[in-house]
Amino acid sequence: MIEKAPTRPADAVTVTGVDKVFSTGKGEVRALDGIDMTVSAGEFVSLIGPSGCGKSTLLRLIADLDEPTVGEIRVFGKAARRARVDQDYGIAFQQAALLPWRTVEDNIALPLELHKVGAAERRARVAELIELVGLGDFGEKYPDQLSGGMQQRVAIARALAEKPNLLLMDEPFGALDEMTREYLQTELLRISAETRAAVVFVTHSIPEAVYLSDRVVVMSPRPGRIDGIVPMQLGSPSSRSDDIREDAAYFEMITAVREVLHGGAPIPKGVETR
Repeated sequence: MIEKAPTRPADAVTVTGVDKVFSTGKGEVRALDGIDMTVSAGEFVSLIGPSGCGKSTLLRLIADLDEPTVGEIRVFGKAARRARVDQDYGIAFQQAALLPWRTVEDNIALPLELHKVGAAERRARVAELIELVGLGDFGEKYPDQLSGGMQQRVAIARALAEKPNLLLMDEPFGALDEMTREYLQTELLRISAETRAAVVFVTHSIPEAVYLSDRVVVMSPRPGRIDGIVPMQLGSPSSRSDDIREDAAYFEMITAVREVLHGGAPIPKGVETR
């Protein structure tokens, strides 16, 4: 069965005092230093910062793909490992990583098969997800018959297969052209609104972070620290449309994030600094 419990702690993710140090042939590399961050249930939070600042490392720690050197990560009140075992989150990367010998339907069904979900329930869930991501006519197609944007929609559907309460996304639109990227940003807002899942989203794009997020977490160059957390004053992400990209408030939020990211400018009002 893939039904989730109806009640859960208020916070989707709690990161407390997290450091991450990697050992290399040339010594230790401190990737993250003193990270404290909370993501509420249903909230969309983007991580942004220069290359090498530890955004993806932090996402991997939340996903229990690696362990912090110091500190603690909780996902819906559980240890990150327990949350992974309980399938409390889905994850999508920059590359869709679809299995080329499996159809769209079969790629989406893979997590359900691995967790022994019955055939009838599996078919119903896959049909629901294909409609959710707008691929109703492509269920029997193979990955090499799809565009890059369509492949990413399949990857998102697969990440949502087990109805996670949290979606972790590492630059999922980074390799796409601008038109496809903007379209999928709007689709992601629709999907996150319909599923009510919290989202932690890694990106290098300030406009993308602003358009998608409730809050934008700005990280410093290595060792990664949180320089500021910028609340987006654009209304709920679920109510946004492409029209907001022409709104003065949208450009104000881009400027606010840029000023924290690049430093040296007055910190905008409402920004939480660290």
